[in-house]
Amino acid sequence: MHRNAIRPDRRGLLKVGVLGGAGLCLGDLLRWQARAADSRHRDNSVIILHMRGGPSQLETFDMKPDAPAEIRGEFAPIPTNVPGIQVCELLPMTARVMGKFSIVRSLQHPPEYGDVSHSRGDQVVFTGYPPGANEDENAHPSVGAVAARQLHRQNPRMPAYVMVPRMIPGTGPAYLGRPCGPFETLADPAREGPFKVPNLAPPQGVSVDQLGDRRRLLAGFDDVRREVDHGGTFAAMDQYQRQAWEVVTGPAARAAFDLDAEPRVVRERYGFPKSYTPRMRAGGDNPGWNQRVLLARRLVEAGVRLVTVDLRWWDTHDDNFWSLKNGFLPPFDRCFSALLEDLDQRGLLDTTLVVAWGEHGRTPRVNKTAGRDHWMSAFCAAMAGGGIRGGRVVGATDSRAALPRENPKYPQDVLATVYRHLGVDVAEQYPDHTGRPHPVLPFGKPIDELF
Repeated sequence: MHRNAIRPDRRGLLKVGVLGGAGLCLGDLLRWQARAADSRHRDNSVIILHMRGGPSQLETFDMKPDAPAEIRGEFAPIPTNVPGIQVCELLPMTARVMGKFSIVRSLQHPPEYGDVSHSRGDQVVFTGYPPGANEDENAHPSVGAVAARQLHRQNPRMPAYVMVPRMIPGTGPAYLGRPCGPFETLADPAREGPFKVPNLAPPQGVSVDQLGDRRRLLAGFDDVRREVDHGGTFAAMDQYQRQAWEVVTGPAARAAFDLDAEPRVVRERYGFPKSYTPRMRAGGDNPGWNQRVLLARRLVEAGVRLVTVDLRWWDTHDDNFWSLKNGFLPPFDRCFSALLEDLDQRGLLDTTLVVAWGEHGRTPRVNKTAGRDHWMSAFCAAMAGGGIRGGRVVGATDSRAALPRENPKYPQDVLATVYRHLGVDVAEQYPDHTGRPHPVLPFGKPIDELF
């Protein structure tokens, strides 16, 4: 028999021999071929899990067990399924999927940016540019807005850019305009119960047929609107309206946002965390974001190119260790590991790049209220999918996780990696409101060590 021939095994199952090896069941082979074909035809996508508030690098992915107590903190590291890599003991499920993701330990903000706490840091990690005068409004377009600008025509059935549940500083379109802003779910799938996206529902008592009549009526005003507004405002609104219309009436979008259609066992794997109440004023806040992560998986599976999920509020100035143990690390451990396993099992991990990070890190030294304050000079990112080889660590910090010691990276390098995966042209320039052109990214190189 030829070494690559199909033959039955002892159970009567057809197997394909490969160079005399153990072989695959024919069903497994066909399933693998189907997944490979789907990957070849699937557009690349990105999920950003934004751990807003700034998680501590020392209690997640860059522990320092040999440092003094006031540096190392209260938690111990545990081994992962990749020899030599350790993570926090409160991330046991994440430790078991270390082979599916890698860690960048040497991130830092450009020192010339100064204090980029919270909203200012959000601006940097979403745009690659320093924040403007108003830290709550984008001076430059976010990575999602750029993706919407360059990629939205590739799948008109779905919005290119979705924010779960709503915009936060840094995620806006700036001078790219409203059509490049995110579709916001507004409704929050954070807790159990029916999940309905208000932006997908027609007004009460109005049918799709009636909306169709209204669409034709509105189309009749196009010429008048363009005559009235020579500045292009109505033209932009028309484009936005057309996109919204396709979302409202399209079966693909409605199915993607139907989180209640997900099997209960899958929803439970992502988790329904208990309500969290901090013991101290600045002990962070977690609204229960696990089901938001599951919704992100459904959206990229349906063709959304970039989904940003708000995983707030890791701002543990007070009571850092109790807060992380009771409000943050266990739920993150569950939903992050579930996402990677889910994407992998569905054949989506090769085409979906996942980035989990915050806008900055936390101080190496524990403060007087057992908390850690803002720290711009060292933080981590966990990255998976999109061709990233799991089980790698890029860069290293010093003995206190205070400064990069090896291979320093910047948020712009992470964004360059995201843009390359999406096929975005970072050299493209767009004019701001004064007409001055700006490139998509001011600087940054893809982190090739991940691949």
